[in-house]
Amino acid sequence: MNVIKTDIEGVVIIEPRIFKDARGYFFESFSKREFDEKVCKVEFVQDNESCSTRGVMRGLHFQRPPYSQAKLVRCVRGAVLDVAVDLRKGSPTYGKHVAVELSEENHRQFFIPQGFAHGFAVLSDTAVFQYKCDNYYHPEADGGISILDGSLGIDWRIDPADAILSDKDKNHPLLADFDSPFE
Repeated sequence: MNVIKTDIEGVVIIEPRIFKDARGYFFESFSKREFDEKVCKVEFVQDNESCSTRGVMRGLHFQRPPYSQAKLVRCVRGAVLDVAVDLRKGSPTYGKHVAVELSEENHRQFFIPQGFAHGFAVLSDTAVFQYKCDNYYHPEADGGISILDGSLGIDWRIDPADAILSDKDKNHPLLADFDSPFE
């Protein structure tokens, strides 16, 4: 696997080695040994999957400590714009983001450490999105910041007027009104 560093320390894009022939393709979607060597040591404990239609935006979500989650995400059908926003107090990149297109064609994965908000926008007619988490989901620790916060400078490649959001995601605070629980 090829690990691509981003402008935010610890947030990386992963490109698998893909073996193609007349039958199709094969790749290792996850190898703990290689991930531990090339990215960081992490113990994933839960896998999640969602299916969404064009224009759906999910996020920007996180779990508060002590239930924070690192995530390894990928899109196995369709395409999404995936985003991680740094919420670590005192970080030189606090409030900054990394965005990457994940698709069934590019097979890229995106690693988001603990202390980040995460979200995505569906760019294709349908998208099936999968992710691994290093901590179990705890509803009482659920949190978020507004996915439509213009101060973040995220180009979601979807007109906000056309975005399909859950009621929960419509009510998250702006970053300026948010007190981060991450040190």
